[in-house]
Amino acid sequence: MAKKKKSVKAHETVRGVGSASEAAAWLEARGLDDIECVVPDMSGVARGKMMPVQKFVDGPTMAIPGSIFLQTITGDYPDDDESFTVDPADSDIILTPDYSTLCVVPWASDPTAQVIHDAFHRDGRPVEIAPRQLLRRVVELYEHKGWKPIVAPEIEFYLVERNQDPDYPLKPPTGRSGRSETGRQSYSIAAVNEFDDLFDDIYDYSEAQGLEIDTLIHEEGAAQMEINLLHGDPIALADQVFLFKRTIREAALRHNMYATFMAKPIANEPGSAMHIHQSVVDIEDGSNIFSNPDGQPTREFFSFIAGQQRYLPHVMCMLAPYVNSYRRLMRKSSAPVNVHWGYDNRTVGLRVPNSSPVARRVENRVPSSDANPYLAIAASLACGYLGLIDGLSPEEPIEGSAYALDFGLPRGLLEAVALFEECEELTDIFGKAFVATYRAIKQAEFETFMRVISPWEREYLLLNV
Repeated sequence: MAKKKKSVKAHETVRGVGSASEAAAWLEARGLDDIECVVPDMSGVARGKMMPVQKFVDGPTMAIPGSIFLQTITGDYPDDDESFTVDPADSDIILTPDYSTLCVVPWASDPTAQVIHDAFHRDGRPVEIAPRQLLRRVVELYEHKGWKPIVAPEIEFYLVERNQDPDYPLKPPTGRSGRSETGRQSYSIAAVNEFDDLFDDIYDYSEAQGLEIDTLIHEEGAAQMEINLLHGDPIALADQVFLFKRTIREAALRHNMYATFMAKPIANEPGSAMHIHQSVVDIEDGSNIFSNPDGQPTREFFSFIAGQQRYLPHVMCMLAPYVNSYRRLMRKSSAPVNVHWGYDNRTVGLRVPNSSPVARRVENRVPSSDANPYLAIAASLACGYLGLIDGLSPEEPIEGSAYALDFGLPRGLLEAVALFEECEELTDIFGKAFVATYRAIKQAEFETFMRVISPWEREYLLLNV
């Protein structure tokens, strides 16, 4: 039997306050002992410190080494080169809480809160390579033009059996029927019901944190799920994806399984994406700039698409950040292989869903679910912004399947990094420091990957060459 949902009292603020004094009162009213002060790093991993609530109230800002933004996914650091240098002193930066993100940690064994922080240099400048600050900079570009971008992410993930030996392939977990999934179960309610207790916990954890789930569906792969979020402000939605990933992992662990956001965790199964629905509204009147008063698409709508077509290949390493990410991009695999666009066409990289004029939007289907949500949303919006300010025109929309058309996206991480580094227009938006740092991190991760010998090599090369 599904657990009864906990109701939130109307007068209670579940998520977010407006000031330090309100935060102190909020924490005291709930009897919370500890608080996790977190910041998303370049991989989207939560870094930071845990401290007693009283210490946080007495001094909410804290220092932390700036090198947290230089770590690779393996915890290593890139080597210095011509454009990238690690701070030899490993100096501190300042983390300042964003009180609008304050909420409880519902899975913690002791009463605990969490709050997302922003990173600043000691002189007050934003840390230009911090992912949350990068996304804020892109959003501000739109604001300077009188626009506000709106996004709605969709996050796919797999449930898998616990796997303590990375040499063994991942397997679907056992559901309540006592059997593991096989075959394709797209949109199956019965397949979701196999994990009712897990999803009850996910909903309870989300409600406790003030996170809003729009829909939950079963995707095509074995024990592959998708959670769709309500549309809204890009930074707020990136925060929600950041917290949702952690929430889903924690809920899965409670049920003796893993939730993974790897782009391609299981061979011969579809990959996992993070689709991003995007629109832009006028700040003054809230109207969707993609639609004319008569409901027809605007020049800005087509220019936004054209910007994505031109520049998405150059930000591919932000949308598909690991070697594994490129295993997802295969023909006829529910993943795009190019940046063509079309109306209600799921075979292209840029899909325009059927909608009313007020909801006209562009769905970017290129990003994988392993991407840092702050960086993926920043990259996608930056591409659309360049199309808008340059008045670009897109190709004609594709009718029918685009899978047989030429690849228009990089096939591997190094190719993607090279395209990223050479694009001056994007460097102007992201800043030279971010581009150099991110490039160095991705190259270092690739070198680490190259030290590993795969089962394919042992199977086909060991005795045949």
